[in-house]
Amino acid sequence: MTILAENRMMEVAFNKILKEDSAKVLPYLKKLHQEPPAEDLLKERLLEMFDQNYECFGIYNQNKLIGVFGLWFMTRHYAGRACEADHIFIEDEYQGKGIGRSLMEFIHSYARSKGCETMELNSYVENFASHKFYMNLGYVIRGYHFLKKL
Repeated sequence: MTILAENRMMEVAFNKILKEDSAKVLPYLKKLHQEPPAEDLLKERLLEMFDQNYECFGIYNQNKLIGVFGLWFMTRHYAGRACEADHIFIEDEYQGKGIGRSLMEFIHSYARSKGCETMELNSYVENFASHKFYMNLGYVIRGYHFLKKL
């Protein structure tokens, strides 16, 4: 599916990345971490995700991969059928051009087409720009995401 970024003439496409092409996602996932896991471990985890109601997409500008995102699908007792956006990453030089808003419109439409009633996502606590962005799209902060290494 190809859509134009809002108020801009940059053509952007959001295309599914299949499990066998998942290696192209790894460099972007590494950029999300201050200290990324070892590449072999990251690859192993990503491959396992494809077997767990997960779909991966690339963000393309003129056939050039400029970002990635993933979607998880599940049913939650408090939210019904839900989609959780994960590891959204757009290269710095493409930010601020309306791509994020177009991306979220695509995600919302895609999630509705799969029967989802709600959207969820996590954002790092210190990522204030993303908090403002998501709240402007109608998201509300409903809690904290806790993590404990075992």
